[in-house]
Amino acid sequence: MAVKQKRSFTGLIYILPWLAGFVILQFAPLLNSLWYSFTDFQLIGSTKFVGLKNFIGIFTSDAQFWNSLKVTFIFVLIAVPMKIVFALIIAVVLNQKWAGINFFRTVYYMPSILGGSIAISVLWRFLFMKQGVINQMISIIGIPALDWLGSPKIALFTVSLVTVWQFGSSMVLFLAGLKQIPETLYEAARIDGAGRIRIFFRVTVPLLTPIVFFNLIMQTINAFQEFTTAFVITQGGPLKSTYLYGLMLYDQGFKFFKMGYASALSWILFVIIFLFTSLTFKSSESWVHYGDKP
Repeated sequence: MAVKQKRSFTGLIYILPWLAGFVILQFAPLLNSLWYSFTDFQLIGSTKFVGLKNFIGIFTSDAQFWNSLKVTFIFVLIAVPMKIVFALIIAVVLNQKWAGINFFRTVYYMPSILGGSIAISVLWRFLFMKQGVINQMISIIGIPALDWLGSPKIALFTVSLVTVWQFGSSMVLFLAGLKQIPETLYEAARIDGAGRIRIFFRVTVPLLTPIVFFNLIMQTINAFQEFTTAFVITQGGPLKSTYLYGLMLYDQGFKFFKMGYASALSWILFVIIFLFTSLTFKSSESWVHYGDKP
């Protein structure tokens, strides 16, 4: 018993730095934000408890809340499926045994290392400006220049492409999953007369559903919290068509100094993400297939 207690104490010593960092830098601020969501905390002046006033105001009298929520949901519906599908397609291509394939795997992973930074967002803005490289390229084939960032109809789609472009992490997971699929399953399918497309949808995709599930959860959480790309590229415009939830939260907290209101907004977002995650976990019982289950 003494040896077991000594080992437990030693393990606690090893995790103590992480535990202290978690409590001080994450858990304590989390509790503080919950408290501030019930107050009129404005950085300057005294903090006054207002109960549910912030939440009631958000849902009943803040039109920008509903607009940013709608924009964010559209952004998630555009960016996440495109990113997962694109990552899967590229992973299938890079799973081939070609000469120099490791070089191409590295190249395709690079956007995920660089993506999300302010520099990449600035670069994206220059690429899609009205006189940018993209319009110059499509003009060669006779397509008229598009106002990628100035049109409310396509600005959100343009911003979403930045997220889709950062598909490297999802691609690596899919690639690892493809490596784990036994070749015997493909051989059996070919013997039964199945073609490549049928094999892909009947063998490959079902065996990759656990990775699809993980990517869906993680990428959706990230998409709901997206801020940098829209802030740098469009600042929420034009006409608030790219005014993501993260931008509204930032404006309330750091532009208008309404930290209590911003804290309430952040907890609403937490609840939305929690509900989505719970529903996705519940639905996974019907479409995620694990190898150790019949």
